[in-house]
Amino acid sequence: MLMRPSLMRSTPAALLPSAVQLRLPSGQTLGREEAPVRLSLAQWACLARLKSGQVGGLAEDYVEGRLGLEGRMRDIMGAVLHLLPGNPVDKGTGWWMPLWARARSLRAHSPGRDAAQIQFHYDVSDAFYALWLDPRRVYSCAYYPSEGMSLAAAQEAKLEHICRKLMLRPGERFLDIGAGWGGLLLWAAEHHGVDATGITISRHQHAHVSRLIDQKGLHKRVRIELRDYRELDESQPFDKISSVGMFEHVGQARMPAYFGKIQRLLKPGGLVMNHGITSGSTRNRELGSGMGQFIERYIFPGGELLHVATVLTDMAEAGLEMVDTENLRPHYARTLWAWSDALEARLDEARRVLAAEAGSVRAEKILRAYRLYLAGSAMSFEQGWIALHQMLATRPSGQVQGGDMRGSQSVYPFRRDYMYPP
Repeated sequence: MLMRPSLMRSTPAALLPSAVQLRLPSGQTLGREEAPVRLSLAQWACLARLKSGQVGGLAEDYVEGRLGLEGRMRDIMGAVLHLLPGNPVDKGTGWWMPLWARARSLRAHSPGRDAAQIQFHYDVSDAFYALWLDPRRVYSCAYYPSEGMSLAAAQEAKLEHICRKLMLRPGERFLDIGAGWGGLLLWAAEHHGVDATGITISRHQHAHVSRLIDQKGLHKRVRIELRDYRELDESQPFDKISSVGMFEHVGQARMPAYFGKIQRLLKPGGLVMNHGITSGSTRNRELGSGMGQFIERYIFPGGELLHVATVLTDMAEAGLEMVDTENLRPHYARTLWAWSDALEARLDEARRVLAAEAGSVRAEKILRAYRLYLAGSAMSFEQGWIALHQMLATRPSGQVQGGDMRGSQSVYPFRRDYMYPP
């Protein structure tokens, strides 16, 4: 009881962002009546988190029903920026933090735990994801080469962008690690004529892609396996490999082994595309102010983000030579806002779909978590707290080749005009 008056005195309406109206557990209202964002606190503890800028804790309060939240997601994220005490990628680290993070990463990424963590996220409900993803269910950063593109068109542009970077050719053996709902796997087979193998540890995704392969009559040269990347046979290396939205789940401690496995799976001279989310900080693997903990608990358990410099170091030490790196950070912000807008437009339908599989109470928690996750991630990409890098690498063949690019040791031409020739 003693903390309530002090909290109320130190949180007058003048200290609130102008876009926020706040209703306290006592019923008292602070802020403008016409504010576009309205918060209702059911517990006094929520006010302490509001004061300290622990937006991850506030997000958890919303999911668990301790905080009411009304307003457009763009307005809500604008208010979040004002509530944060500082840049969430600038938190300091003690000497012990890297040791603790490595130990945690080792524990979190055994094959069994990885499977459980992937299924926690991707097996929520295929019908739920279908409500807000594009028709191909491409669940990764789209590519917008021109203004006014729809999400569906931008996702197809991304698939083609990757295939062109990889220089896919008919008959080549192509591996897609973490194939999702099959967007890239099927695009590469149908538009570039490759012999395609995809792997996933999501049972829902495996079943979905298997149905698509049968429906399209592609079973002779396309296959999807329910398999961990560590189990892949290395005796017949692939010409080209992609990993899209996958390595975020690998873990920092397992990254050298991951890229080592890819190097052994790739033919000498072949190309690999690693497309994934990277940290805006060289020191931290999760966002501060409680945001990283929220993502870990409700969205991506076991997920770890690394700075692009760290990723490129691990790739190089595994024997992969980086030949092209592109940052698509604003493209992912636009992609996430498209997903967020699509979900916001179908909230009632999303509740029904989730309730059919998870029950009404859990369905509401899932929906609330995803609303914040999509909009919050869009904001994080806009602010530069996280980024999206496409890293194209080759396994040098060891054979010095002649021609105008003597010493290339790869099918890569060491110029970019091959991607989109005039």
